[in-house]
Amino acid sequence: MRTSFTACIVVLLLSVLFTPRAVAVPSYARQTGQPCSACHYNPPLLNAAGRNFKLLGYVDRKKEGGITAEQDKKHAGLDLLGTLPLSAWLETSFISTKAPQPGTQNGNFEFPQDISLFLSGAWSTHLGSFMQITYDTQGDHFTMDNTDIRYARQSKLEGKTWVYGLTLNNNPTVEDLWNSTPAWGFPFIESDIAPSPNAAPILQGTLGQDVAGVGAYSMWNEHLYFAGTLYRSAHLASTQPPDGQGFGFNIRGIAPYWRVAWQQNGMKNNLEVGTYGMHMKSSPQAITGPEDGFTDWAMDFQYDRILGKDVLSWRGTYLRENSELVASFAAGGASLARHHLNAMNTNVEYHFGNRYSTAVGWFSITGTADPLLFPQGAITGNTNGDPKSAGYILNFSYWPIQNVDLALQYTGYTRFNGAALNYDAAGRNANGNNAVYVLARFVF
Repeated sequence: MRTSFTACIVVLLLSVLFTPRAVAVPSYARQTGQPCSACHYNPPLLNAAGRNFKLLGYVDRKKEGGITAEQDKKHAGLDLLGTLPLSAWLETSFISTKAPQPGTQNGNFEFPQDISLFLSGAWSTHLGSFMQITYDTQGDHFTMDNTDIRYARQSKLEGKTWVYGLTLNNNPTVEDLWNSTPAWGFPFIESDIAPSPNAAPILQGTLGQDVAGVGAYSMWNEHLYFAGTLYRSAHLASTQPPDGQGFGFNIRGIAPYWRVAWQQNGMKNNLEVGTYGMHMKSSPQAITGPEDGFTDWAMDFQYDRILGKDVLSWRGTYLRENSELVASFAAGGASLARHHLNAMNTNVEYHFGNRYSTAVGWFSITGTADPLLFPQGAITGNTNGDPKSAGYILNFSYWPIQNVDLALQYTGYTRFNGAALNYDAAGRNANGNNAVYVLARFVF
């Protein structure tokens, strides 16, 4: 039972860490009549106009086209785009790690790495979406990816602009307006082959596409932002109604997520500072019985400086998770009940116009050592049960045109799953997972 529980946790963490990151899609450009650069420094990095477009529900559009009907007290109105807001992308990639994974080839070319379809744009006057469905090459099937459906209105409060709305989404932080939170944070591209650390807080992608949530948000005076969402488990490819078997996380009751941020936009400077968090009770492999408890809280910032036609960006986040693993401890999946994780990420980017960009990032995760929760095992294991990992990421991206991205990325580890040398008790060193990653993305 202990082995199956631990394996499930590792598989779940790896699957969400390798989820492709979505970016700007041409359906928005066709809807608004504006190029991608109108809303992005470089995809997926939103500028002030892009954040406002998302805040208002993805509904802004050029005037011509569409199907409309007037409304009154007895008759429903209609306001549709002239065409469906559809887009797609294809990604192909090459990945090579410093040391091959035992029994496998190194230097892998994926064609495709993934294919995504998007329903992204205005559904009606105040209703719009970002909805992604992705072809998973590992499982050879399409599956639901990041989704955010929004209803937004704009009014006045105390004489100041007040925007408020509702969101239906499947990944905590996917509804956020900034690129400092996990769903849209750095790195913006990732391999689905290279090993990655096996410890992560629940807000760092662990629940992505495995939950469904309904929430509300508000921006006052273009400065103060509040958001809150209530989540339940919504396991894909499982029995309905779900029985929880085969899933390491099954939300008991509801899991509330909250977000507060302050932004200051100027002609050349844009600053955001904020905080966000989540509390969840969960039963591993079941919907009844003992529960594990997780409380995440985080601080984040984002600063963009416009330098002529160039942009310098700096962002970061610190995330603390406190957990009470009562159910895991009782099942023999953890040697301690109380745990914590600390995850830190920061990166600096320089955008040369919107054709070239460079980025440098640093990441670190530390926490409570537990040889049952983080057991030994080739490549993905921990020799000492310590979850500590740290490293850096270097990225160079080139956009020959705005809907084609060619990127080169290097990821280096100074520590991996608790150690620099022989971290898995099978002879693999942390720098053996250092990886060169080349990506070509075609969006249309």
